Amino acid sequence: MAAKYTNGTPYSGVSLADLPKSWTFTSSLPPDDEFPTPAASHKTPREDIGPRMVKGALFTWVRPEEAKDPELLCVSPAALRDLGIKQGEEQTEEFRQTVAGNRLLGWDEEKEEGGYPWAQCYGGWQFGSWAGQLGDGRAISLFETTNPATKKRYELQLKGAGLTPYSRFADGKAVLRSSIREFIVSEALNALRIPTTRALSLTLLPHSRVRRETTEPGAIVARFAETWLRIGTFDLLRARGDRDLIRKLSTYIAENVFDGWESLPARNPDDDGKSEEPVGTGISKDAIEGPAGLEENRFARLYREIVRRNAKTVAAWQAYAFTNGVLNTDNTSIFGLSIDFGPFAFLDNFDPNYTPNHDDHMLRYSYRNQPTIIWWNLVRLGESLGELMGVGADVDTEEFIEKGIRHEKEKEVVSRAEGLIMRVGEEYKAVFLDEYKRLMTARLGLRTFKEPDFEQLYSELLDSLQDLELDFNQFFRKLSNLKVEDLETKAQREEVAGVFFHHEGVTGITNTDESARKRLGEWLERWRTRVYEDWGPDGGDEERMAEMKKVNPKFIPKGWILDEVIRRVEKDGEREILDRVLHMALHPFEESWGWDEKEEERYCGDVPRNDRAMQCSCSS
Repeated sequence: MAAKYTNGTPYSGVSLADLPKSWTFTSSLPPDDEFPTPAASHKTPREDIGPRMVKGALFTWVRPEEAKDPELLCVSPAALRDLGIKQGEEQTEEFRQTVAGNRLLGWDEEKEEGGYPWAQCYGGWQFGSWAGQLGDGRAISLFETTNPATKKRYELQLKGAGLTPYSRFADGKAVLRSSIREFIVSEALNALRIPTTRALSLTLLPHSRVRRETTEPGAIVARFAETWLRIGTFDLLRARGDRDLIRKLSTYIAENVFDGWESLPARNPDDDGKSEEPVGTGISKDAIEGPAGLEENRFARLYREIVRRNAKTVAAWQAYAFTNGVLNTDNTSIFGLSIDFGPFAFLDNFDPNYTPNHDDHMLRYSYRNQPTIIWWNLVRLGESLGELMGVGADVDTEEFIEKGIRHEKEKEVVSRAEGLIMRVGEEYKAVFLDEYKRLMTARLGLRTFKEPDFEQLYSELLDSLQDLELDFNQFFRKLSNLKVEDLETKAQREEVAGVFFHHEGVTGITNTDESARKRLGEWLERWRTRVYEDWGPDGGDEERMAEMKKVNPKFIPKGWILDEVIRRVEKDGEREILDRVLHMALHPFEESWGWDEKEEERYCGDVPRNDRAMQCSCSS
């Protein structure tokens, strides 16, 4: 299972033992007082560190459960490269035992000292209701590591590694089914350039049987991210009134997760009417100016950074029709990452009301609602940071730090915090739309965005895809193959329109082959006109088509594909299929992948009619 180069060029790397390791999170923030040191946890029998309430802490020291005879099923070569691990290391016994949780790198067993694993404490709003303490119920972080070449730091974590104090009524395990899904989609999203947590390896636990809807084999995903902190981390602190820890956590995020306070967005307009353009958005200050009296301190700027990151990520979800399925606040990343994959899916036929979660009867987390729900979650974060933001310039006074807001100042501080949140909401919309337009413009093969495009191209296209029941991502890839010289006449356009239909022909209520071709032909005429405007008299066919194929994937890991992979691995004992599908997911824009051509085309073609719009449970 040799690591492949992911971009055709070699890279240098180091062994796991030599990989730089740190434990900044645990050295900067308070631990569970029942296990104040790693040694205290290590001396405690593993089975005694079970579910309970943890207060005044952000984590508990806890080691993974021992895994007997772990089988390493698959490793992502892209993850090896990005972590700075050398090729071939994945074939070593140290790698296999580390990603299974059996070997603790950085911990001296004899001296009982060094870096030690931990599980995070957090809470969350789930389906709009407060759920209380949640936490890493089946995830345990091993260490942080900084890629020696890129200097990028990640936190390596094992999912499915056993009980922690945050497991509640669960078992701390992960099933192979859900682990395969998370392993593949994490790397697929990254290859699509959508911010996401990552997956390094997938390990089968052959002696582990896990009870979900049925009894299933257990597995562990070794995954990594710039941070695993969530909005839910703040939710729990706010619910408990722990204002001191909210301040400490905010400071830790600004100074250690981001690149320092100075890296945060420039201040928005102050009382004097002076303002700076928000850094790096391409949005004018006029788009987000608010009422006077809303001067920002550094905590307000931290809030804006988190909001802007999430706005860009949800814009990418919408542009590539990715649906998370469970956007609770504990599943919303401070860093703006796609995180904690349960019943996720890429849309098949375009249906804005689709949700992959069969328990989401109110469609709260449907594709259409994702931008609104992410903002709802970010408002919860604004409420947690409200005191720090609302107090303004007094945030560092000794009186405020020790005693909080004086009673007579409460209304003023609340009003200012609410105003800031509302103003940041306008920035959220502006950043979201700016990023969505950028991505959709590229997907349509245009060089520039013009205001009429939103209605005449975007909106009309989405309406047509929905009414004609066409596959979202396949449409853009097929569009990438069209030459505008073949769209000169009405007859040509209506003939070409047929390439977008499913193999069974036109579907959808009241649609006929003739009406569908006419509707798509009219859209193609508008698109053709815009292509000529941007690319000149020949439409820039060859160059434009090449550029479109760089942003419009041929392969997307649809639900039916993942189900087939799961069956072939779990039921048929096939291992090679994981490497093959992962390779396709890591190179989604290619035309072919050197595998069986017929199988590749099957995975890139029509979704079988009975497998469209699949749903699954949160345990997935």
